[in-house]
Amino acid sequence: MTDFQMSLIAAGGVFVVGVISYNKWQEYKARKSVERAFSHDHDDVLMKGGANERAEPHVQRHEPVLDGAPVPDHDVLIEPGIVAEPFQHAAPGPTPAAAPVPAAAAALDPAAELPAVKPDTPPAQLAENLVDPLIDCLIPLNSEGPLRGDRILPALLKLRRVGNKPVHFVGLAVNGDWEPIVHGGVYTKLQAGVQLATRTTALNELEYSEMVTRLRAVADEIQAEPEVPDMIEVMSEAKTLHRFVAGHDAQLGVNLASKGAPWAMATLIGALENAGFDVRPDGKFVMLDKEEGGGTLFTLSTNVTLGADTTSRLTLLLDVPCVAPARDGFGKMVACAKDLEQRLDAAIVDDFDQPLTDAALEEIAGQVREFYQEMDAADIAAGSTRALRLFS
Repeated sequence: MTDFQMSLIAAGGVFVVGVISYNKWQEYKARKSVERAFSHDHDDVLMKGGANERAEPHVQRHEPVLDGAPVPDHDVLIEPGIVAEPFQHAAPGPTPAAAPVPAAAAALDPAAELPAVKPDTPPAQLAENLVDPLIDCLIPLNSEGPLRGDRILPALLKLRRVGNKPVHFVGLAVNGDWEPIVHGGVYTKLQAGVQLATRTTALNELEYSEMVTRLRAVADEIQAEPEVPDMIEVMSEAKTLHRFVAGHDAQLGVNLASKGAPWAMATLIGALENAGFDVRPDGKFVMLDKEEGGGTLFTLSTNVTLGADTTSRLTLLLDVPCVAPARDGFGKMVACAKDLEQRLDAAIVDDFDQPLTDAALEEIAGQVREFYQEMDAADIAAGSTRALRLFS
């Protein structure tokens, strides 16, 4: 090898070493620039006051357990006896409460889908309605630093439901309370909740897998890390809760049968309005509770299509788990039926056209009271936000 060739090789080696050294120097400068830009050494005026030292509230989770029976598939309907026992949840550490969104944030949060709450409801109570340890699978989201609602809300709103199960988020605010996520809020921890069951189905494996996958993407976007509970335990909880829901999905009907000719719809609508029914554009007749903020007490069906001219049968229907005992939905429905019986010259009958006597109606009222006691024993009181979420 000639001296000229050796010189070329040496020059090439020097050039390569120089390029590598230059690139390393540029990487070092870029890294230091990023570290300075995102350094947390400076004081954060929104976080002063030792928020990170506040104790995290502990909420023990309970679920309805059905006579110790093995958990069936979610489509099995049984009549359960209810006792309250603790949930065994896979998520480590204390399980804080969570709930629905304040009115100011309703347009920004899935909590807008929840049953209406009083405007003066405290944020902590709203949080318990929104992410409920009894009926939701709770998934903590941990971050290294504080998270601002303005920055994380757009990402959180990408995950509102999986299947027909609603998903909600709450945050541990700097005042130590769990609250709905709102613009202007600052949170040291987050928690996601996916509802374990609805009136129709339990949370299944596919929905839970979708929830975990999408939640991880959201967590990456907001720079947080989810603590995902074990799927087997979550599926067991979901099936047990849905078995309770299926066993208490009760709707009571009282029928009115014409004693003579069928009623003309044009005349009937006026009579029902005079009796206090709210006639909806879709043809549904709703009796509102004027004493309790206008919530639905019971509904009425004409048992015919919208275009029909006459009907000879009406059905009053009470959605039992959705009406609180104090509102006396069944008693008011029976009183309404007796009033219409006189107005329309009708007879109160059951589904088999057999007369419903006062004794029979009183027996049914006793069964309704027992039903309410079972729901209370399971911590899912009829008419509560928890019940309205499950039976919506």
